Amino acid sequence: MVASSSVGLALLLLCAPAFAAQLECRVASVTRGDTLTCLTVDNRQELIRLRGIDSPGRKEPFAERARQHLADLAHGKSATVHWTYRDHHGRIIGAVWVEPVDCPGCGHTLDVSRAQLASGMARWAQRYASQQPVEERYAYEFEESEARGRRAGLWR
Repeated sequence: MVASSSVGLALLLLCAPAFAAQLECRVASVTRGDTLTCLTVDNRQELIRLRGIDSPGRKEPFAERARQHLADLAHGKSATVHWTYRDHHGRIIGAVWVEPVDCPGCGHTLDVSRAQLASGMARWAQRYASQQPVEERYAYEFEESEARGRRAGLWR
């Protein structure tokens, strides 16, 4: 019995992504279409870089529209951040989930990165796909493809 439990646990650990942390916070500001600042329950500021997407830089076309779209989705809202590491700048790299505007009481069910992709306000960062859970990777790839097909945002 112990051997089968050990084998099951080993398989679970091999299939699971690296240890993931969860952070509850309030979105205090949006810097770019893929970067925001959260204020934690103990009043610490955390800079969050959205995992799996890349929005236009400050001087590129659509940069301000991408930033504003993310602000419309998340600014001032409570959020849940699912993350596994910090980058060399100390930013948390993670997925940010908020309550959708059109569904009060639904909880944190909107992935803002996926919403940015669907609206054409960001590109899927394929070069970092290995850092994403498989399901998220496929969803992000699909959303970018659909936005391209509709010629939305960046893809006009």
